[in-house]
Amino acid sequence: MYHRVPLARTPRARYIPDDRTMKWSIRIGSPFGIPVRVHLTFFLLLAWYAAMIWREDQSTGAVVEGLAFILTLFLCVVLHEFGHALTARRYGIPTRDITLLPIGGVARLEKMPDDPKQELWVALAGPAVNVVIAGGIFLLARVTASVTTVGAVSFTGGSFLGRVMMVNVFLVVFNLLPAFPMDGGRVLRALLATRMEYARATRLAAVIGQSMAFLFGFAGLFINPMLILIGLFVWIGAAQEANMVQMKYSLSGIPVSRAMVTDFRTLAPSDTLATAIELTLAGTQRDFPVVENGDVVGILQQKDMLAALARGGPEIPVSGVMQRDFEVVQAGEMVESAFQRLGVRRTTSAPVSSQGHLVGMITMDNIGELLAIQGALDRTRRTG
Repeated sequence: MYHRVPLARTPRARYIPDDRTMKWSIRIGSPFGIPVRVHLTFFLLLAWYAAMIWREDQSTGAVVEGLAFILTLFLCVVLHEFGHALTARRYGIPTRDITLLPIGGVARLEKMPDDPKQELWVALAGPAVNVVIAGGIFLLARVTASVTTVGAVSFTGGSFLGRVMMVNVFLVVFNLLPAFPMDGGRVLRALLATRMEYARATRLAAVIGQSMAFLFGFAGLFINPMLILIGLFVWIGAAQEANMVQMKYSLSGIPVSRAMVTDFRTLAPSDTLATAIELTLAGTQRDFPVVENGDVVGILQQKDMLAALARGGPEIPVSGVMQRDFEVVQAGEMVESAFQRLGVRRTTSAPVSSQGHLVGMITMDNIGELLAIQGALDRTRRTG
């Protein structure tokens, strides 16, 4: 599975997996320049699996072989995610990281391809990797005349390579189920989007995905409880993906100048946090542009101010707390583009410039309010 990066928090925008989830992961490497992380709960899965094998066989050798198999399985999952990530890179879309979870892997793309054909290839690239792995093992078995490699194979019995081959076949079939936002659901959305408007294609794919999620959950009651967890993941993911596309549709064609805050206060680098506190309490502004000699030299975000207050008190100068590396948005830029840039930066606001002059602030709160207004207007048009 793969997801676009969680862009931000607005009244209608909550995506998974978010950065809070990623804090519980450790980095194990960066093949192809893409960080690979392992979530800490993955080690709980390994411990549980080892305990199950030990309870059945009471054999250290069986435990070692079982753990080797499960690690090989998840290596195939990581390679699957690299299929998505490297294909997306061909279309100029970077991947923030790949994270290994107990229920599989997640490649966090910074955005989805706008072209449905590109999304189709990105979605198919992951399962294609598993096809190559399974096909390679099958050919190896034929060349070496290893009957035990491909014969009498199941997930729990047969040769080691034979089981790896079966797992990869399962990954192909399972991931291509039309359960949006899994790979098969994205393939379905891409195909639908070649024949209908993108937002409508997403809503239809999301409905189908949630129907599949219900079936997963129902089957999990009788077959494997893990299917309930997968069903929950698919249900939430489908709803969030549909909301995300609806937001993109609502924001399209609206310039930043229509959504920016024009009534705002600024700070100087020499001001102290005490001044920022006074301005915060006197109004509703949370983040402040820091201006020196007419130029914006930084942004003081509320979260940084609060952290600094906890460390050193209100006499700390703004220059020691402000962010010097920040986004500057142009007034004529589209809100959709600004929203994405803020999300990638994981920031809540940015100064707006017009012909080199500071003319406003664009904030996630304002974008959320714009979405609420656009939603109300859309409902009025539909009912009117």
